[in-house]
Amino acid sequence: MSQVIKSDCILCVSGCGINAYVEDGKLVKVEGMPEHPLNKGGLCPRGENLVEFAYAPDRVKYPMKKENGEWKRISWDEALDTIASKLTRIKEEYGAHALAIFNGSMAVENIELAAFTQRFKGAFGTPNLISVESFCFRIRVIAHLMTFGRFTSEDPLESKCIVLWGNNPDESRWMWAEHIHAAVEKGLKLIVIDPRRTPLAKKGIHLQIRPGTDAALGLAMLNVIISEGLYDEQFLREWTVGFDELKEHVKQYPPEKVEEITWVPAPEIRKAARIFATVKPACIVPGTSPLAQNGNGLQNERLLCILQTVTGNLDVPGGWAMTPLIRLSDLRLPVDEEPIGAAEYPVFYKTGGKAVPYGQTVVFPEVVLSEKPYPIKALIVTGGNPALTLPDSNKVAEALQKLDLLVVINPFMTETAEMAHIVLPACTFLEKMGLGMVYGINAGLPYVLLRKQVVEPPGEAWADWKFWTELARKMGLGEYFPWNTDEEVVAHLLEPSGVTLEQLEENPCGVYYDTKNYKARETFGFRTPSRKIEIYSKALEEAGFDPLPTHREPSQSPVRTPELAKKYPLILITGARMREYTHSQLRNMTQMRRRAPEPLAEVHPSTARKYDIVNGGMIWVETRKGSIKMKAKVTEDIAPLVVSIPHGWAQANANVLTDIENRDPISGYPELKALLCRIRKTIP
Repeated sequence: MSQVIKSDCILCVSGCGINAYVEDGKLVKVEGMPEHPLNKGGLCPRGENLVEFAYAPDRVKYPMKKENGEWKRISWDEALDTIASKLTRIKEEYGAHALAIFNGSMAVENIELAAFTQRFKGAFGTPNLISVESFCFRIRVIAHLMTFGRFTSEDPLESKCIVLWGNNPDESRWMWAEHIHAAVEKGLKLIVIDPRRTPLAKKGIHLQIRPGTDAALGLAMLNVIISEGLYDEQFLREWTVGFDELKEHVKQYPPEKVEEITWVPAPEIRKAARIFATVKPACIVPGTSPLAQNGNGLQNERLLCILQTVTGNLDVPGGWAMTPLIRLSDLRLPVDEEPIGAAEYPVFYKTGGKAVPYGQTVVFPEVVLSEKPYPIKALIVTGGNPALTLPDSNKVAEALQKLDLLVVINPFMTETAEMAHIVLPACTFLEKMGLGMVYGINAGLPYVLLRKQVVEPPGEAWADWKFWTELARKMGLGEYFPWNTDEEVVAHLLEPSGVTLEQLEENPCGVYYDTKNYKARETFGFRTPSRKIEIYSKALEEAGFDPLPTHREPSQSPVRTPELAKKYPLILITGARMREYTHSQLRNMTQMRRRAPEPLAEVHPSTARKYDIVNGGMIWVETRKGSIKMKAKVTEDIAPLVVSIPHGWAQANANVLTDIENRDPISGYPELKALLCRIRKTIP
């Protein structure tokens, strides 16, 4: 008999509601949930193919231990005993900080996973939790906290003008893409800032920017807005500090000067600035990483905050608005010691007096290899694949190979798992109960639903929280882990929220726990030192950085490193999103590979002619760090002199090319979007 289970799909950061059809305990079909406020019945290719994902033949089903280079099946008891014994020895010899834990997303995709890694971290006593958050979304949160004293989400569905800044929602957030495509036909003003001519760029004003020069472009737009008096004078007078300093600062960035920096013609800069300032409400929708990962990340994100502020597009429908986040139980236990990276990047680690719960991941390989400031001897990896997704994969691999203990818990044998000493089978989201996506962060929706267990886990796969709980009990830390079921975990997390497990069970489509706050400046305020929006940041000034956003050339550029540019004359951007895949995931799915079978290096026809490259031909892409071979896609939709490659492909790993040493000096975020490279065709 068929059963329909309402749940959510967390194969990507969108988190769509699904109706899962189960017969005789087996998932047979999925459909989008029409009642869900985000996807409204639609699904992306990843969601549509959940049945194949659920029954992938290469799932890790049992604990595995590597002996003499071969994998041997072991019991959970043996696995936990081995890990507990080695961690105890390492702690006794080197201290608790010799264990690091790598977690994927810390808040959005898997709430229980993030909560329990933090719980174990504190119970064990190590400060060293590291995460992709330290070079991904977190920088936007920091910029908002420094500028507004709170986090504010874009609200594009009510906008009359949208700026897609390094964002291609056709590949990354299809729900918004569909809305924008339709809205353009009805008169929406659309500005797209991207080195690539995306589908939406063809429907609006396209500013084809040189990678790594976003701050210069934003400052030129402010130059136009301020010099022509297009700013919201009353809002700025009442709610901001530092506007007078900004007025003087942007005089250094007239569009004619910035055209030379960014490749964007001055008339186009002026046109875009005037439209953004005068067509209201207006909303900048930034990409998750293009602004963050080019060596000037924090200033870029602050600049967007200032653009929204100067035009008065804050706390209004269709601009940026505050979405209250659901209050959940905090499972963290205090650790006095700071994590790796905190000393080098204090602004990243502690903003507004609050410390992030993890260190700066990019310093991890060097700490392991140098054993400074102390040795790190063990790493447990959950919800991630750092061997493939961290910059400078060769250096990361060297660090992972040096560890005395590497444990990976994952549903699949990832590239990191292949290097591990022990691999443990993890449930997917289909096989465990939990809380749905944090829609308040990723979509501006104060909404929560219960992620239902759809099918039984294969083999001996466990939920992540159960692994941490049982490991803690093996190590005598069981007093900190009293939970025994999914239901107990979810009920505990929900306690401060005002929403109960029973409510979510009674409302399988989810519930709104609050409303979006368009009057946040009156009701919540700006929790900065001045209690106003801080255009001019004294906190940054006191830390030794520019208090106003300033253009900073990428560490590798024709301007900053002309000699290197002679050898590597092209600009490389990595990590363009693909609708079929989530970072390094899902390459094992047949349907996804049929749609997008291989990675492609996008090059402009003029670049291709210069290097005798043809569409579909194999080429080498090289940086000073390494080289990879892949197929060329010759297209007018990429700027001349720019090469764009995707990430997450083991056979053409973009992170062989990236450099972990070149970083934003404030946040530590690596430069992945503006490297120098060269290309050449392969010799048959």
